[in-house]
Amino acid sequence: MKENELIVYTEGKERPRADYLATANGLFEEGELVVLIDSWSASASEIVSGAIQDNDRGTIIGRRSFGKGLVQETTYFRDGSAMRLTIARYYTPTGRSIQKPYNNGVADYEHELMNRYEHGEFETLDSTVFSEKNKFTTKAGKVVYGGGGIMPDVFVPIDTVGQTPFYRQVSRKAMIYNYALNYTNLHRETLSQFTDYKEIINYLESKNIFTDFLQEVRKKGLNPKIAEIYESQQLIKTYLYAYICRNIVNNDGYYPVLQKVDNV
Repeated sequence: MKENELIVYTEGKERPRADYLATANGLFEEGELVVLIDSWSASASEIVSGAIQDNDRGTIIGRRSFGKGLVQETTYFRDGSAMRLTIARYYTPTGRSIQKPYNNGVADYEHELMNRYEHGEFETLDSTVFSEKNKFTTKAGKVVYGGGGIMPDVFVPIDTVGQTPFYRQVSRKAMIYNYALNYTNLHRETLSQFTDYKEIINYLESKNIFTDFLQEVRKKGLNPKIAEIYESQQLIKTYLYAYICRNIVNNDGYYPVLQKVDNV
């Protein structure tokens, strides 16, 4: 970006607009630039992506970003406590609000990513985002879209291998996560003896917890089709192992396991 080009600006109901501009000390002003984002790209990464896209400096590839763009101010009190108050929002150079809206209430906001998933946005371009009210134009004439988060220039659908109706149901109801948590609590003493996620995986493989998971699912009223169980088995097992490993050895056990089924 060139000197004095707009990176981002903030504005609030009681706060005037404040512009943040590029300096002359650019590290990569020439050459092709590509940025990869997905639904978990949030906050600072969205500011960078939006600035690059709106200034026609590079290409954004992936899926719509999270939509976290609020400015908070901390006020300290005499007793040592503090209050963080939201005072403004972040906007891209074309005027797009990075923050996804609270229009439908807090509960809807908290489930927004799951709503995107169920609506099919992770698999196909979302027509509700590509509407005229969310349409903006860059200085070079490129059309970009708002609506919360940064919409990429090139859309990449999520890998849906193993994502059957059965998997979506147990995932949406948090059955995989809850089973992993309960299993960890019941076997914490044994699992805590392991210091490496590979040792935990070997132990879990010997216990065939997927069969036990299916029994728990059926107790809760689900009756999945055999074909869907077979298709989703590896995906569900991997998430069960990843959650259990995270409960014991934190993220050092979670991500190495999860990357077997999640390229992102």
